Amino acid sequence: MNSGPLHMSDHDLSANRFELLYGMLLDAIPSSVLMVDEKLHIVSVNRNFLLKSQRGEAKTVGRPLAEVFPTIILENTDIERRIREVFRSGTSVKGQRMTYRAPGVPIRIYYYSILPIPSNQVMLLMEDVTEQVRLSEEVRRVERHLASVVDSASDIVLSTDTEGRILTWNSAAEKLSGLTAHEVRGQYFFHFCGANEQQTVSTVFMRMKSGNDSHTTEFPLLTSNKDNILVSWVFSPMKDDYGQTVGAVVVGRDIAERRKLENQLRQSQKLAALGVMAGGIAHEIRNPLAVCYSAAEFLLMEDIPADFREDCSRKIQSGIQKASAIIENLLRFARPSPDTEMSQVDLSAVIRDTLELIANQAKVQQIKIQLDLEKKPVLVRGVSGLLQQVFMNIFLNAINAMPEGGLLSIIEEIFEAEVAVRISDTGVGIQESDLDKIFDPFHTSSPVGKGTGLGLSICYSIVQQHLGAIHAQSTPGEGTTLTVRLPLL
Repeated sequence: MNSGPLHMSDHDLSANRFELLYGMLLDAIPSSVLMVDEKLHIVSVNRNFLLKSQRGEAKTVGRPLAEVFPTIILENTDIERRIREVFRSGTSVKGQRMTYRAPGVPIRIYYYSILPIPSNQVMLLMEDVTEQVRLSEEVRRVERHLASVVDSASDIVLSTDTEGRILTWNSAAEKLSGLTAHEVRGQYFFHFCGANEQQTVSTVFMRMKSGNDSHTTEFPLLTSNKDNILVSWVFSPMKDDYGQTVGAVVVGRDIAERRKLENQLRQSQKLAALGVMAGGIAHEIRNPLAVCYSAAEFLLMEDIPADFREDCSRKIQSGIQKASAIIENLLRFARPSPDTEMSQVDLSAVIRDTLELIANQAKVQQIKIQLDLEKKPVLVRGVSGLLQQVFMNIFLNAINAMPEGGLLSIIEEIFEAEVAVRISDTGVGIQESDLDKIFDPFHTSSPVGKGTGLGLSICYSIVQQHLGAIHAQSTPGEGTTLTVRLPLL
């Protein structure tokens, strides 16, 4: 039986299977693929190209390249010449950019490659990179915007690595310091701080390596002409995509003028504190003065025994010394402190000195003081006068909260890297709705004319300046506890 015309040979079946497999493979490619012969006619295309170009297979296969591709693409890309070069040289052409717009379709951006094929054809491979290009342009736009924001800021904005080496330095930093970004890049940030602050800055960077919290402090920035500019700093850890700390963002603001105003407010608050203490102080001074007055009257008498005269003289001397000590303590507290440089301070000694100033007022109001301080010196880095003002304001607030008497408790506790001072009273307490506002400037529960509302606000500012923290707990009718935390040396 002659079955030749009715049956395909194994060779034909293999060829058909190969063509089918080849077509499926091309259609599975996410890029557009065109096979072009030496006459620049399209031999075959995959489904991706037909979808992107919105052309049917019949209007594409067998047609010249110039008929399928718009003229403007052929002129701008010189793609026909490049295909001929591939046929002539047998060398691929890769990574050329092309913009293509099909009728009624937004512009698409492609990177195309031309690959020689053994069957006297070339493969034109077109990869749609429109979204990648748009995303890249958007990223560049956002980066330019962020860079412009940082560079236009009036505050110092810089970034460092985890060790504190400067990576970026904005225009405000250049203007205030007189140092260019090129001059400071790669140098340690603490080199531009005062000698007394270098240890503080190093401690801040060390804490940020293992924590997520921002840190605020104040210290001078050294300029190119060796002047100091007082700056308020905020150190924030910079994280990568995995949440790991890879550096720090440091923002600084020139606060020279603000500091002048704060010093004036602090001084006015000191005077207000002295007014509150006046009753107890007057009582304490009046006692030795009364003794002196009586002894002086006896000395004016004639024919008094020599030993009695000597005793009267000693009482006058002792009374004057006691009154003088009280006045000296008041003057030391009231006068502006010329020393604003941070140095080693014994916190326990500061607390004891401050208690001496309010002890008389506490005695007048029948307030018992319970003191539990560390036996060894508790050393912190700070300004003694400012820390004394913190505790003075807290002690006076506690006394005012106990008009009928009560207990003032001061407890000092040492932890690994900080000291906590808890000041508790048995007074009227603070309403829960007011607890979050007590550190706000001018917030006061005192009657009009009895308080400025600046005391705890100034305490908060001073403690922040010392890289510490202050917070309050209170139960109405039972009392309040204020805790001051400061880093240890």
